[in-house]
Parts: sequence; structure tokens; C-alpha cells
Amino acid sequence: MFRYYTCALLLILLSCHVQADTGFRQLTLHSQSTRPLNVTIWYPSHSTGQLETAGENAAFYGESVRRDAVPQPEPHPLILLSHGYGGSWRNLNWLAVALVKQGYIVAAPDHPGTTTQNSDPSAAKQLWLRPQDINHLLDALLANAEWAGKVDSKRIAAIGHSLGGWTVMELVGARFSSSLFIDDCQHHPLFSDCKLIETLGINTTTHQALLDAPRINSHIKAAVSLDLGLARGFTPASLVNINVPVLVLSAEQDSIELPASLESGYLTQHIPTRWMQFTPIIGATHFSFMQRCKPAAAALIDKYSPGDGIICSDQGGRSREAIHQEIIARVTAFLAASLDWPAGEMRSASAH
Repeated sequence: MFRYYTCALLLILLSCHVQADTGFRQLTLHSQSTRPLNVTIWYPSHSTGQLETAGENAAFYGESVRRDAVPQPEPHPLILLSHGYGGSWRNLNWLAVALVKQGYIVAAPDHPGTTTQNSDPSAAKQLWLRPQDINHLLDALLANAEWAGKVDSKRIAAIGHSLGGWTVMELVGARFSSSLFIDDCQHHPLFSDCKLIETLGINTTTHQALLDAPRINSHIKAAVSLDLGLARGFTPASLVNINVPVLVLSAEQDSIELPASLESGYLTQHIPTRWMQFTPIIGATHFSFMQRCKPAAAALIDKYSPGDGIICSDQGGRSREAIHQEIIARVTAFLAASLDWPAGEMRSASAH
């Protein structure tokens, strides 16, 4: 399954891909059968759209993009992103831009109820709608090439951080059990995901049948989990039956509130080794997978939200930029092998 991994990584590190400008578009999806979604899309473009730094604010660095640029016309693989609890598209903006440079279209919804701009308690309790958000976005992109260009429907993958990791694992066959998770939390009351049982509606009897239902999407051919949470609620039987490539990246060391050995490690205990790659990222904390912090960010964040400045802390003196570069190399090599993309893009490049 991964015989091309080393070659793909070498190709990426040698920058053999034809790099395009990063187009950037934001819109709201409306549907009678699903909830409205604010989505962000990054895509390859040779256009001269308006240049801006997306995601920049007083605390975090942004990324250079061209808003509403015209997409490249040829088909491109699609990567779907899912943010963590309380996060947004900005958290994986750095990864999205890096993936566009490798020829991917990338798209991310802001999940209502668990996103920065929408913490509505009733929406947060509808946890099963997170995978549905991804499916809604996927359907919309397959139907509309004007937003970001034509999607190669045979080359689609999903990436998620934290609660987003849980979300994308649901889409490739992991099946949640509310009772299993609640029982496990009796032994781990201090874990941060266990503290969200009420907030996410996991203990709401009327929601459990919906939450425990399978959410697999056969369009998604690979998944990347970035230091996920709630993993211990996945049934071992469902993990054993996963049959698409999965890359599991975790923080280097256990944290008291979200130990990687019991979250990402739980996946590695059950997903068949033929389908899984696992790597702890040296120097990474749970928050190292988020965007880069500016020098005064920790103090600024603590000023308005005491204690949250920790999201700017990494381990062992390794910079977040260095951590991100390793993650980018590992993710792009994995996707290239899993979706058989470099060969296709090299043929495209040689044709120009």
C-alpha cells in the first residue's frame, strides 16, 4: 500500500511539483436538508486575484493567498479539513496553503456549535452533524467547479485536528459508541474530552442513536488524524475493519488532559497495520498543530482568556515552524502515496 512513500517524500522535498498561486474563497452553503455552513476553500490558481494575508491577527500569523482568484481548469485532488473544538479554518490554514502548492484543492467548514464564531449550546450537542458537515461540503464541491476548480472524485482525503480528527475518522469507518466512551470516562474524569460529555450531548439519550450510527463516506480514500480526541469511544471492531490508508500523527508526549498514548495510541492498537502509519511529532504539543503564534501572542491571549496562552507553547526548544515543516512533509508524502497523486501531477507538469 505504501511502497511509493519514500519516493513521494523525496519528490516533495526536492520541490518537483509545479507550484501555483493559492486561490482563496469563502462562502456559505445553504440547503433544506442540512444546516448552513460557512466554508473556506483554498485552490490552485494562476490568476491575479486580490493578494492578502488570510488568517492574520494580533496573535497569529496568516498565509499569503489570492482572494477569489480564478481556479485552474484541470481536475485536482480534494482534501477536506475539520477543525478542533472551539477552532476554525484558521487553525489549519498553514497546512491548507502547503497542500495547494502540491496541487490539491482544500476545503474546510466551520462546524456550528464547536467553532470560534458559533458556540451555540444546542448545535454543539449535535455532534453527529460534524461528519455530515464534511459530506455536505464534499457534495457541494463535486457539483460546482466554479468555486475552486474541478475535483478529481477518485482522489479525496480528509484531515482533522483534535475533535476534527474524531470527525474524519468517522468518515472512514470508525464508529462511535456513546456508552463505551461514557464508561471509559469513569476511569479518566480529568481528561479534557471527558469534561465535554455534557457539552457535546454524548449523554443525551435522544441523541445517542444518531451519534452511534455509522457515518462512513466511500468517496474518502484516506484520512489523517492530528492528535485526535474522543478516540476511546470508537469501537475496536469498527477500527479493525477500516480499509483505507490512515496517517496518525500525535504530540510527542502525553499531556495530563489529553494523553496521546490513550487517544492516537488507541487507534494504533486496533487499526490494521497494513492500513496505518503512526508517528509522534517531536517537540509537538496538542496545540502545535495549530497556526504559528506571534512573539507576544501568549501574553496577549492570557490577557483576554487567562491560561489559554498555553496554545503557543511547544516542547524542547523546537520551533512551531520546524514542527509544521515536518508535518507538511509527512502529510504530503502520505497523501501522494495514498491517492497516487505525484505521478499524475508530474505527467501534468511535463505536458506544459
